[in-house]
Amino acid sequence: MHKKIVIPIVLTLFLVEAAFPVYGYDKGDFQIWNTDYEDIRIAKGVKLSMEQEFRFGENASEFYYQHYEWGFVYGFDKMLDIGLGYRLVYEKVKRKWMEEDMPIANATFKFDLWKFKLDDRNRLEYRHFRYKDDSIRYRNKATLKLPVDFKGITCSPYISDEIFVSSNGTGYNENRFFSGMEFILTKYVKTDIYYLLKSNRIKGSKWTDANVLGTKIKIAF
Repeated sequence: MHKKIVIPIVLTLFLVEAAFPVYGYDKGDFQIWNTDYEDIRIAKGVKLSMEQEFRFGENASEFYYQHYEWGFVYGFDKMLDIGLGYRLVYEKVKRKWMEEDMPIANATFKFDLWKFKLDDRNRLEYRHFRYKDDSIRYRNKATLKLPVDFKGITCSPYISDEIFVSSNGTGYNENRFFSGMEFILTKYVKTDIYYLLKSNRIKGSKWTDANVLGTKIKIAF
């Protein structure tokens, strides 16, 4: 019964993503993002977490962003994870790579709703720039998943929304809406493919959008 319900949902998600307009660079952008995670259990309830991400913009023709992250995640119980870490960011600004140091703190609340999984991640970032004033940013990401088994493979179609609020005077200045599919390939490997609508406020009430095709690979030991 679950398969009969989930398959149309999944097909609908991908059809919506495929039909979404891809704008030219002047009205937005088409981008490709790739993220790789690695989690290593070092004690009961404690994981060492590592992440790297690469982004290609301007219709996926220009490599413009990369970050590298290290941290620890503490699982207090099934409903709460606390994470502390550091992210090193390189972003291309006017053809020059600019650096950013970012200590981060995460609190993720996890709930079961019938057959669904709901995660609510709250993140606080201290953004130390080497080329402009520092700032603090708050991010909240809510994700709703429906894990199912399909021909021996566990997959989870999901939707997610993330808001960004900055202390630099711009306030709420970014929103990311995701829809995608996560696959558990083995006990240690997960993969994820998603569509992301990335919206940024550039001036006053004016926003600009980017359409992102993203992939993720997570390895956990």
